[in-house]
Amino acid sequence: MPKPPGSPLIRRSLLYNTLSRTLHILGTSRLMKQPLGAEPLITAAQRRARLDDFGDDAFREPLRRLLDSCASEARLNTVGKLALAGDILQLLINRLRIQRDRHTWPRIGKEEIVAPVFIIGMPRTGTTLLHGLLAQDHDAFSVPTTWEVMFPSPPPSLGQKGRIGRAKRRLGCFHLLAPEFRKIHPVSADLPQECIAIMSHTFMSDQFAAMYNIPVYGSWLQRQDMRPVYGFHSRFLQHLQYGHPARRFVLKAPVHMLCLETLFTTYPDAVVVQTHRDPLEILPSAASLTTALRSVFSDFVDPAIIGNDMTKFWGDALDKFPVARQSLPSNAFFDVEYSDLVRNPIGVIRGLYNWLGHDLSRDVELRARAFLSAHPNGKHGNHSYSLGTFGMDLAKLRERFSSYRARSNLTFKS
Repeated sequence: MPKPPGSPLIRRSLLYNTLSRTLHILGTSRLMKQPLGAEPLITAAQRRARLDDFGDDAFREPLRRLLDSCASEARLNTVGKLALAGDILQLLINRLRIQRDRHTWPRIGKEEIVAPVFIIGMPRTGTTLLHGLLAQDHDAFSVPTTWEVMFPSPPPSLGQKGRIGRAKRRLGCFHLLAPEFRKIHPVSADLPQECIAIMSHTFMSDQFAAMYNIPVYGSWLQRQDMRPVYGFHSRFLQHLQYGHPARRFVLKAPVHMLCLETLFTTYPDAVVVQTHRDPLEILPSAASLTTALRSVFSDFVDPAIIGNDMTKFWGDALDKFPVARQSLPSNAFFDVEYSDLVRNPIGVIRGLYNWLGHDLSRDVELRARAFLSAHPNGKHGNHSYSLGTFGMDLAKLRERFSSYRARSNLTFKS
């Protein structure tokens, strides 16, 4: 496949190229129509779910803005258009079914979400590893898994009803189309899932900006009041908890750094575990992940644009976050250095347990060690990246992130 203008040479599987050509033929011959308008997708979801009550209409404007931005900016290929339509359709169906479930089982709305633990930090700082380790303690913590977030209805306590298999098949297709992705970020039906996937049901989520180049939508999203999004997030957790013994949720997403005050307004008794790593190490790795993801859905992916956008986004976030954190109780935060987590993960977990007031049992420690053995770094192969690939300049990055590097009191390599 020739290299499109402004795009890196994308390594794609034979399956991907075959599917792309087939979809292109079907699309140009009008044999396949892809409804990317908000109202056609809403109608299709209602028809497929045989339901019509979304609970409220707050999602309609974000959905319209998302689709407008995708149409005007994202330059989606045929695979991208099909994936976008399919994902939105499933999210709308989930909303309909969750609303139905709250009527069918009214006690869902009475579930109390007590003292959740939020893992936050820039991408590639060990949040996924920490999330996976805490998920091994099934008695103390509740951790949303990918299949539960992908197909939440009916409440998981009523049985998975083939949903794990559906999630595995869906993820299997994604891995066939993007074999390089899991070298960078592990994804599995039974692994913990991030909060951005829960928030995507409101169509106000950074998940879309990671998948598609949609700066107008991204800029609009940063200006919005996120309280309705966190309200939906809380209702989603009630749904997952229904029928299970109440345990502390352990949740994670980098985006929580941008919404700290809203997070604590929604969950006043929450605690936060913040991971730290040198931004100069993080940014090219995070840009590599975004490039790999967007390249599934578009033939025009410019790594330099991704590098510039990511530098600005996280530079602004690290400037604002300390101000928000200082306005909250200091004992609500626990800091983890990435190098400590990689060097001595069990020691870090033990210290975190002490801070949370939990005991790290021998059984949980053994499960955590088994998890580490089963998920070694580079399990699916290693990926390489450099600052130059994404138009990043070392000296400029040092200057841009000098305040955070000095403030964090961490040891950096460069």
